[in-house]
Amino acid sequence: MNSQLSKKLTELPKEPGVYFHKNAAGEIIYIGKAAVLRNRVRQYFQKSRRIDPKTEALVADIEDTDWIVVGSEIEALFLEAEMIRRYMPQYNILLRDDKSNLYVRIDTKSRTPHISFVRRPNDDGAEYFGPYLSGYALKKALRYLRKIFPYSTHHTLPSRACLQVHLGLCPGPETENYNEVAYRATIRQLKLYLRGQVGAVLQDLQKEMKHHAKEKNFEMAAKKRDQIQAISGLKKHIIFSDSEALDVSKDHALADAKELFSLADYPRRIEGYDISHLQGTDTVASMVVFTNGLSDKGAYRKFKMRIPGNDDFIHMYETILRRFSEKHSKDWAKPDLILIDGGKGQLASAIAALKKLDKTIPVFGLTKKVETIIVHTSDSAIVLNDEAIKRLNGVTIVSDDFIELHLSNNSHIIKLLQRVRDEAHRFAVTYHSTLRLKRQTASVLDTIPGIGAATKKKLLRHFGSTKAVAEASLAEIAQVVGDKKAKEIHASFGNHIRT
Repeated sequence: MNSQLSKKLTELPKEPGVYFHKNAAGEIIYIGKAAVLRNRVRQYFQKSRRIDPKTEALVADIEDTDWIVVGSEIEALFLEAEMIRRYMPQYNILLRDDKSNLYVRIDTKSRTPHISFVRRPNDDGAEYFGPYLSGYALKKALRYLRKIFPYSTHHTLPSRACLQVHLGLCPGPETENYNEVAYRATIRQLKLYLRGQVGAVLQDLQKEMKHHAKEKNFEMAAKKRDQIQAISGLKKHIIFSDSEALDVSKDHALADAKELFSLADYPRRIEGYDISHLQGTDTVASMVVFTNGLSDKGAYRKFKMRIPGNDDFIHMYETILRRFSEKHSKDWAKPDLILIDGGKGQLASAIAALKKLDKTIPVFGLTKKVETIIVHTSDSAIVLNDEAIKRLNGVTIVSDDFIELHLSNNSHIIKLLQRVRDEAHRFAVTYHSTLRLKRQTASVLDTIPGIGAATKKKLLRHFGSTKAVAEASLAEIAQVVGDKKAKEIHASFGNHIRT
């Protein structure tokens, strides 16, 4: 252990956080989380402590350590997962197990939203929180939170009140006393808590407590008071902390971005955009958001293109125009930095749209395969810093009105930008695939008046395909959906398919 590292170990705080072990070249080789940073990080260097060969190899390569302090163990879990996904340190890959990350899923569009845990998030309209590497710690935290924010776990409602209702842990959507309005308010507060907006939750509860006290509803006022006290008590256990208090200056990638692009402050909100289509059909655009360097899925947006064709340039122009329209500019926060998935043409289109709207926002492009940052020379909102380029061992090529910047794929900033770019691409492709699937699965059944999704599903489940329904007799169809609907279906297929 060198003297600089030895001195740093004495400065470790006793708070929870995420630590970064680095090698002699300054590369991050391992990322971990800790309930108490001081204790966990020091354990690596205790000679009396037994360690396995892989960890022993890690310790031999550690030349420096850095850390980020957070407010809780759960926040450390979340931050650790995001940083590992961004930087992919070599020893995290060597030491990881075969389990995938865990997400919290809330189907907010349902009349009776329920909470569940999934390994992979889908674009199904539900809201996802995560990823979290430790399923045990996550589920333990949710058990604590359920005492404050009672929630349902029923995908299918039982016929009578479950045990959790009697324990006060479930709002009882299967009972006659179910209050949907009150339950949705509880779910909203739980989501704020999961996002780290603890202050907003407390402010909300205090406002409700005062309102109930003013209305002389002292029972409800006492309930809100108990919730406030319970949230404070969670600090003794594992809680979701206030991610808004994250020290972004210790995020290497954000610090590099601030310096490289000559920004006034750290880019707390980065938006990434991509276009997806198949030969000009079902063309869509995606907007992903990274807040404080972490993906913020609740702020993602998608656009179905109004202009036909497969011109990525005009579609990027349309997307930026719609994103920064007067309505969306009021509803959605302004980004500190915009990443365009593409080269010179897509970037020029985005800049043209911003100029038309008289918006001044730093925007650049990032190409695929060969990771090249593209900057427009006449764009005054973004200026490359020569000193930062030199420090990052970058190489620039000036061509026409553009500067191409090549940085090492191992640099912190490239890894962050790759995450934003790849997430924008994934989100766009997923939305495009959803639209294409809907169009491909459309059939004659969708055109028959009075035949809804439930009837269509029943027919396809029974007969196996639309063609089999078309070839079925009136009596066979009637056995599935009744005489009245069978006549409509049989007659409709007679017009479309039968000869």
